[in-house]
Amino acid sequence: MNNNLATMATLLQRQQQAHTQQMSVTAAQRQERIQQVINLVVEHHQQLVEAIEADFGGRSQAFSIMNDIIGSLGSLKYTRDNLTPWLESESRAVFAPYDQLGSSARVEYQPKGSVGIIGTWNAPLYTLLAPLACVLGAGNRAILKPSEVTPHTAALVAELFAKHIDPLLVSVVTGGADVGAAFSALAFDHLVFTGSTEVGKKIMAAAAENLVPVTLELGGKSPVVLSESADLAESCKRIALAKSNNGGQLCVSPDIVYVPRNKLDQAATRLLESFRQFYPQITDNPDFVPSVNRQHSQRVVDLVEQARTAGYDVRSSHEVTSLAALVAADKRLPLQLVIAPNKDAHIMQHEIFGPALVLLPYDELEQVISDINSRAKPLALYYFGEQPDELKQLLANTSSGGVSVNDCLMHAALHDAPFGGVGASGMGHYHGREGFLAFSHQRTVFVAPEHDPRGEWGLLPPHHAQFKEMMAAQVTAD
Repeated sequence: MNNNLATMATLLQRQQQAHTQQMSVTAAQRQERIQQVINLVVEHHQQLVEAIEADFGGRSQAFSIMNDIIGSLGSLKYTRDNLTPWLESESRAVFAPYDQLGSSARVEYQPKGSVGIIGTWNAPLYTLLAPLACVLGAGNRAILKPSEVTPHTAALVAELFAKHIDPLLVSVVTGGADVGAAFSALAFDHLVFTGSTEVGKKIMAAAAENLVPVTLELGGKSPVVLSESADLAESCKRIALAKSNNGGQLCVSPDIVYVPRNKLDQAATRLLESFRQFYPQITDNPDFVPSVNRQHSQRVVDLVEQARTAGYDVRSSHEVTSLAALVAADKRLPLQLVIAPNKDAHIMQHEIFGPALVLLPYDELEQVISDINSRAKPLALYYFGEQPDELKQLLANTSSGGVSVNDCLMHAALHDAPFGGVGASGMGHYHGREGFLAFSHQRTVFVAPEHDPRGEWGLLPPHHAQFKEMMAAQVTAD
């Protein structure tokens, strides 16, 4: 496919015209559209996971089935099976005295039109199809832009959709950053982007030129608060497991762990031990997802080595002669713990997106809250402990996209709850009914009474001398 701007603009125009010709889409039609995508994924799942494996240079097919195939199918099926009641208009209260005169009001949910979806490489299928589930559930059409960092997956997705799905319903364009920039500048009816905060700013700026509403799923340095009351062994096991998920390449992966000062060494030991138990060896271990490419792997190594050079305590789950040698090998890195770095350390300034963690000691919860609030709002917040008042204090005084308690990542897997960021970690939501609402135009419909009483009330021009006084009498505080 020729992915120049003119071609994409024409494709978008054709989709929007098709939408205009069929603006009313029944629940059955929406379910049938979603089913087409489900069938595509089920029929071709082996090809898809092979493509992802090739892009990562060794990502386990089993992990890709769990993460991208089953994850995508879960979103698609949940929307398919639950959308019928979402389509029903919702009655709203009418102001007095029209409520006594036979007026009514309702909110109807209309499709917006054509939605652009820009996916990312760390979950190259899921970040396209999870939002697509809500987009189709809301009755829209879509154009997908897979990440160029995973070219095998991008090419296969484009091929499969072109073969099995009407391009006026869902189409796919592929290409690099130049195509992505042109894509985000198109006059979509809504635009979804998953990726970094810096690129998200550019996407939003481009969309603003056409007043296109955006849903941005970004990231940030998601913190973990380890309470004095937490089961240290179990908590560290779950944190280590979460940090290893997808090789640490998740937008909701924990980046910073706040540890009671008197448990810092013990927590570090437990984290490294847990990681080793999950992955007795790193190199050539099919259970551990490698970095997507050497450039990304080296970026993580650079963050760790900069901390080491600066004199910070760096501890590794596995003894290695050279992290750089692992980059050159199979891009699988052991877990690296950076203990108590200053705020100006590079690893404190950037999202890690790999198998490294920062451990920060604390004495009082207020210190933790203050430190969390000193940085941009994260996509996720995690608390491990058994103190309800402490959890309540943490939740009331911090802001994040979502929260998991006594585990990590889990809130992002909920189908029946909104997923999204806040501030620098994103805006807007998808998943479930909230995703349906995000991609629907919520239109208010007011039905007037048969009799118009405004003339009798003295509200029609020409206004009488007491009109102002009559209006002013309504200005009350009760």
